[in-house]
Amino acid sequence: MAKCGNWQISVCSWSMHADIQTVMADLERLGIDHVHLETGPACETGGEAYLTAVSEHTWTISATMLNFLHEDYSTLERIRMTGGVAPDKHWESNLQRALRAIDVTRQLGVRYLTFHAGFIDHGSKDYISKFYDRITCLADAAGENGVGLLLETGQETAADLLRFLEEMNHPVIGVNFDPANMILYDKGDPVEAMRLLGPWVKHVHIKDANRSASPGEWGTEVPWGDGQVNTEGFFQSLTEMGYEGALAIEREVGDDRLGEVKLAIDRLQAYKP
Repeated sequence: MAKCGNWQISVCSWSMHADIQTVMADLERLGIDHVHLETGPACETGGEAYLTAVSEHTWTISATMLNFLHEDYSTLERIRMTGGVAPDKHWESNLQRALRAIDVTRQLGVRYLTFHAGFIDHGSKDYISKFYDRITCLADAAGENGVGLLLETGQETAADLLRFLEEMNHPVIGVNFDPANMILYDKGDPVEAMRLLGPWVKHVHIKDANRSASPGEWGTEVPWGDGQVNTEGFFQSLTEMGYEGALAIEREVGDDRLGEVKLAIDRLQAYKP
């Protein structure tokens, strides 16, 4: 059982960029028994085999994750256009995929499902109204299945996300906080964002990044502890808010993901609160 202070260390299953059996073996070698589990394979053809493989392992699943197939992360502009629940032509298929992910989460007995809702923009009344309607639809379905729905940070400022959360005021909606996303999308300081969103945070990613020198372009993801996330301030903010959930390591780029996940584990375990 790997821990950082009193927090359980978890790993995002998609970080290793491998099949579920390989992920299981890798995490066992790393001494990790908590996982943030992607639901994508369970939502597609052959999904039952994936769920069977998952159920055969004695993991604790800290949360599940939903992604949408049409999302294009090639540039910030492309993900703004294609991300989350916003694209009208994909809404019906996205709804069915989300409902399946909610059902998978319920079947596995997991408390939270995380996802990127898309860019929450209060500047357009019609656009934000669509967000409220679609997120309410998903949140109602999650609530009926005993699942909490967590919006991942980064695609808007913490202040904009907080406004959305307060106006939604839905009992099952919370936040999956990713500090690196605040930097990658250039949406503010992660420590300040955590302190603003603290009461809503139910799950946390461990990921680091550096900002782009060119506005409107992606920042660069780097191994945990090598970037601009103020790790000491970040952990202090978690302590101040009384966070008791898992810390889920996410690594989405690089040629040695497993090695950099291990590096993050080592650095987390070395932290003394």
